[in-house]
Amino acid sequence: MMKRIVFAILGSALAAGAASFNADSSPGEHLFETLSCVQCHSINGKGGNAAPDLGRMLDRGFTSAMLAATMWNHAPGMWAAMRGRQIVAGDLNQQDAQDLMAFFYASRFFEKPGDAARGKRAFEHDGCAGCHGLTSSPNPNAKPVNQWDALADPIALLDAMWNHRADMQTAAAAKGIPLPQISAQDLTDMLVYLRNLPGTRQETGVFMIQASGAGDTVFQSAGCAKCHKSIDALAASVQGQTLTEIAAEMWNHAPRMAAAGAPAVKLSDSQMRDLVGAFWASKFFTDQGRPAAGSRVFESKHCTVCHNDASSGAPHLPAALTAGAEFTSASMISVLWRHGPRMLDLMKTKGLAWPHFDGPQMADLIAYLNSGASAGKSAQP
Repeated sequence: MMKRIVFAILGSALAAGAASFNADSSPGEHLFETLSCVQCHSINGKGGNAAPDLGRMLDRGFTSAMLAATMWNHAPGMWAAMRGRQIVAGDLNQQDAQDLMAFFYASRFFEKPGDAARGKRAFEHDGCAGCHGLTSSPNPNAKPVNQWDALADPIALLDAMWNHRADMQTAAAAKGIPLPQISAQDLTDMLVYLRNLPGTRQETGVFMIQASGAGDTVFQSAGCAKCHKSIDALAASVQGQTLTEIAAEMWNHAPRMAAAGAPAVKLSDSQMRDLVGAFWASKFFTDQGRPAAGSRVFESKHCTVCHNDASSGAPHLPAALTAGAEFTSASMISVLWRHGPRMLDLMKTKGLAWPHFDGPQMADLIAYLNSGASAGKSAQP
């Protein structure tokens, strides 16, 4: 059973006046089972084998829009398989979809591609192996890899990279060498290598983050304001990055922080969660799309045939969900799940093929649909 993972984002996730993004992968895991996804897919060996094991497909590099597009493209085949197994689909509202997305994040479905062989070389070449062993360490003050919480919890990874950097910088200076710089690709490769060792590959994801409103206090006390003008500016600079990428930046940032006179403040687990909730969590599931390109997608995928025809019963689009709300990847997944079979039947009667999207097309389409908010419309999708 995967450990409870809470992903709760409270704050300015969307445009002004938009609803907060709140998600919890614990009910997301439950949904994965009750919606019968587990009958075809498995997570770390638990579930069906008719489709890929999502827990072992590490480092897929999905964005939220890519996940929505993949589920959209997969839908007709999924519905056919469910009918063949006499599975009732059940309901999936927008909150459920957000919880399911949090579950996929906990399963590392959003990580960038990595390579274990490169990771092994980087772990040794960058000096990590000089202190940290796999099961016991040459440095008695350094935890061996099989005791690293950072392999299962991305916040623990940030903690380790932030809090460990000052000690490592001192150790490097004592040896007369600069602090080793680690690229995001190096760290990704190392994590793939270390997460697939015999003693660590059964680790399940742990991801708990709740915005408490204390992020700005941590931002100031940790010295972030020495380099970054505001939390919003920091958020814009890391838009779309995974926590692994941000962990590498935190490590490499140490010499620049020292040069800027920023204090080498160590953060507690709760402080790191507050900080990350403020500058990262509110943005990660918001892909940047282009409304004009989305308008062309809307036309080319024949969405206009139904959504611009009142007799079809489909709502007129583009339009906002409700006043002050936005379309998101999660709402598109919910719409697909709840209304997709009826959409497919209607398209068949009109001789239209089911539309397929790639990630950028889905992001552009969502941006176009949100452009209807300026018209003051309130139709449901």
